[in-house]
Amino acid sequence: MQARLSRREMMKLGGLAVLAGISQAGFARQLQRHRTQPASRESVDVFSGGKYVLPELPYAYDALEPLYESKALKIHHKRHHAGYVRGLNATLDKLTSARLANDYSKIKSLSRDLAFHGSGHVLHSLFWNSMTPGGAKMPSSLGSAMAESFGSIDAGLAQFSAATRAVEASGWGLLAWEPIADKLIVLQVEKHQNLTVWGAVPLLVCDVWEHAYYLQYANRRSAWVESFSKLANWRFAADTYETARAKSSG
Repeated sequence: MQARLSRREMMKLGGLAVLAGISQAGFARQLQRHRTQPASRESVDVFSGGKYVLPELPYAYDALEPLYESKALKIHHKRHHAGYVRGLNATLDKLTSARLANDYSKIKSLSRDLAFHGSGHVLHSLFWNSMTPGGAKMPSSLGSAMAESFGSIDAGLAQFSAATRAVEASGWGLLAWEPIADKLIVLQVEKHQNLTVWGAVPLLVCDVWEHAYYLQYANRRSAWVESFSKLANWRFAADTYETARAKSSG
């Protein structure tokens, strides 16, 4: 009898790091929870009316001065982050057109654009909420996790600072939760567009590294993908999808 993964195991394999799932409702609640200025709406919009939207900052543009000047912050938010949002929506429109026309001749560039703009939107939305006027004391729960994961809080902070400073060219330093080991880790992100959208939950995956298929299919990757489609466990994908949504809305 084939063993089935528990929901806990599926959640871990789903990679629910950073925000433990990035559903728009859960993401908006997370952003709303950390606002320091009264919101003009009941929730912070990151997706509305079928489009991604630029979220409001959780503080005034001058609230981080003198450490982050209002002019620099406003340009970063209203021009750069807004550009990612526009690019993401434009890419999704092009993908819709490609599906309607059954024309995937530009799928490689469109997939890259989706990852670039989608990741830029997610990471910037997290970035604004990673800062607060005057800073905020680390809660004991996170402090305990830092000590357990890195040996001490100071060691974790030192690793985060060193990794962030050492990022080549443009990129990000990330403190993240790795769900399989249930540990905190520090990551360098040197190109956030490397074909992922941060926080997305994998539901079904096909391995197209050559070791997965070359012995049987040689260089016929298309044949392997076709075979995979006939083997796909959509029940597992649906279970993971339902679990991730329940986790995010809980």
